[in-house]
Amino acid sequence: MPGNMLSKGEVFVIDTDAASREQLSTALQQSAYDVICFADGASLLSEAKTRMPACVLMELPPDRSGLDMLKRLREENCMAPVLVTSANGSIAMAVDAIKNGAADFIEKPFRTHDIVDRIDAAIDEFAQPGPSRQGWLPGCDPLTAREVGVLEHLAAGLTNKEIARRMHLSARTVEGYRASILRKAGAKNVTDLLRRIFGQGSTTQA
Repeated sequence: MPGNMLSKGEVFVIDTDAASREQLSTALQQSAYDVICFADGASLLSEAKTRMPACVLMELPPDRSGLDMLKRLREENCMAPVLVTSANGSIAMAVDAIKNGAADFIEKPFRTHDIVDRIDAAIDEFAQPGPSRQGWLPGCDPLTAREVGVLEHLAAGLTNKEIARRMHLSARTVEGYRASILRKAGAKNVTDLLRRIFGQGSTTQA
């Protein structure tokens, strides 16, 4: 990190590939972040018990061990935004990652400057008090601040790709949030979802 630049905070990076860790570390340090790299989840969890990072960037292995680590981070009260990367990305994996607390899901290969932009956006959003939709639909689980943002863009008619661009997320991540919103609402699709939301209390809408 340039010597005259104030640190924007610590980022924990966990990736099994040493070259990838080095590449990410260099890019983040050039963007004024302090970086601590880990080769495995156990060492990251141990460090997270004693210090709070600004963000965690975690490679998700093909098995479910990474999802377990997401849960463990939350259990250890590490409330920093967690961005997960995976070379085996699927919609199901993105949904599972988001359900377990991930803020973003990024498919490999990626460009390091995109990662830095995503981390900036996640940290900025984390610092903002999120809007509450506790009563968005009677009897339904409340939405997170990120889900509220996705829902508002869906209501405006934006596509997944357009929402991803606006919110500095991957399209796969938006798909995951959309699936989570539909599940919470018990809706079959986006049209059904919007009808349920905007048709509340109205006898004139179908």
